Amino acid sequence: MAGVPEERGPGPAAGEQLQQQHVSCQVFPERLEEGKPQPGFFSSFFTNNQKCQLMLLKTLETNPYVKLLLDAMKHSGCAVNRERHFSCEDCNGSVSGGFDASSSQIVLCQNNIRNQAHMNRVVTHELIHAFDHCRAHVDWFTNVRHLACSEIRAANLSGDCSLVNEVFRLHFGLKQHHQTCVRDRAILSILAVRNINKEVAQKAVDKVFESCFNDLEPFGRIPHNKTDAKYAHRDFQNRDRYFSNI
Repeated sequence: MAGVPEERGPGPAAGEQLQQQHVSCQVFPERLEEGKPQPGFFSSFFTNNQKCQLMLLKTLETNPYVKLLLDAMKHSGCAVNRERHFSCEDCNGSVSGGFDASSSQIVLCQNNIRNQAHMNRVVTHELIHAFDHCRAHVDWFTNVRHLACSEIRAANLSGDCSLVNEVFRLHFGLKQHHQTCVRDRAILSILAVRNINKEVAQKAVDKVFESCFNDLEPFGRIPHNKTDAKYAHRDFQNRDRYFSNI
């Protein structure tokens, strides 16, 4: 979890640690029990890694969704450090990224992230998970409802379900289409990282959907595009200034 506060208390029990390691290594094969291996001498010359690092830097510096989340993390006592809390790696399957709670890092799948817009969405999505962990004791590994709630929020607030993205997926304007997209994307995300059947994932999403869909922190609104995200960031900064003067 990015920027975990020092005062979180004792670490997970041994059984939970094994569960964390199993889940991490399933999706991110380079993640070993003792932690992510150190890069070799020639690692910086691999094209995928270079491209990933450059796109990440641009995302952190320019994307309004990400800039708001970084400010919110810092405000909550969980400041994010690029070198510490992000790692570009090869991943199994078609996964684009993940939040590795066992090593407190966001993993960016350098072999699957296609372009800058894709990087923007992945970093935003995973930072929402990091923000959720910062503000709450999320049981990522044994409570599927906790995972479902954060996946609902990530799909809702990251731009995953924007009109442009849905058009590219050839999904068009049914009534309450945004909610349908959020629900479907949350289920797909759960199935990508947990060895459970679709029915279990659907039930978990349905159980928490209403409350988690309506939890819009730290944006305060659903940011359907970059303009919405810029306004949300401005409002967050103004809210911060207001409370600092009380």
